[in-house]
Amino acid sequence: MSAPRLGVGIIGAGRVGAALGAALRAEGHAITGAYAVSDASRERAAQMLPDVPLLEVDRIVERSELVLLAVPDDQLAPLAAGIAATGLAPGGQIFAHTSGLHGITSLAPLERTGAIALALHPAMTFTGTAADLPRLVGCPVAVTAREAFLPIAQALVVEIGAEPVTLAEGDRALYHAALSHGANHLVVLVDQARELLARIGIDQPGEYLRPLMTAALEESLRRGANALTGPVSRGDAGTVEAHLSALAEADGTAGALSPGDSARTYRALARAALARAGLGAAEERAIREILREPGAEE
Repeated sequence: MSAPRLGVGIIGAGRVGAALGAALRAEGHAITGAYAVSDASRERAAQMLPDVPLLEVDRIVERSELVLLAVPDDQLAPLAAGIAATGLAPGGQIFAHTSGLHGITSLAPLERTGAIALALHPAMTFTGTAADLPRLVGCPVAVTAREAFLPIAQALVVEIGAEPVTLAEGDRALYHAALSHGANHLVVLVDQARELLARIGIDQPGEYLRPLMTAALEESLRRGANALTGPVSRGDAGTVEAHLSALAEADGTAGALSPGDSARTYRALARAALARAGLGAAEERAIREILREPGAEE
């Protein structure tokens, strides 16, 4: 399955837009222009899309057969409406966005001009560097489109080496919540663990955590809640109590650059772990009592 060579315009030279633009260019598509506002996005465009002109949105739309809208979720619908209102979209163009949250409803104004609307969301975190290109190989991409246009979306995804996965319009919010909860909140959790280890003098806390975190992630991806280990899963109430005491002390002495929120996060995640631990009633009650927020009523 291959797509015809297209003139591709990139609106939003952020990490995703630059990476996908570079991947499409590598497959022979001509990048007609990129829209980049911040200094960081302009520098990224220069590195990832060398010799591609930086243009305004109207110029990109005028000269492109495929327009990639790689903008933040909340900007997508207003951008699509604004492009449609200008009358620049003559019909027959392809407009594809990279939002995980939105399907093609956000592109409805462009569809009314006769454009083809595609939603293509790679399940990947990007750096905005050349390291992103090999990560696209085999990466699942959530595809939403009218049935007649699904082959176009799928062909574009396959062409860059990724794996298209058809997703219903109504499922995209839950899909995106799952990915954001898993990936973005993992970053917060790891950052807290790194900070706590650094507080007690562990050099290179990220490297210290790497074997444990990698094994835990791999096992949880494979086995789900059955991979759960640790004091909550064993019913070790005394250990949980000691953890909370140490975390509260660390949070209370955290510097100005630290949110000091490790104990609150621990309580929330430990309660979620407790719900999956399968403990006996007495053990569960003991730990649940310890995990109550200070001052909270029974």
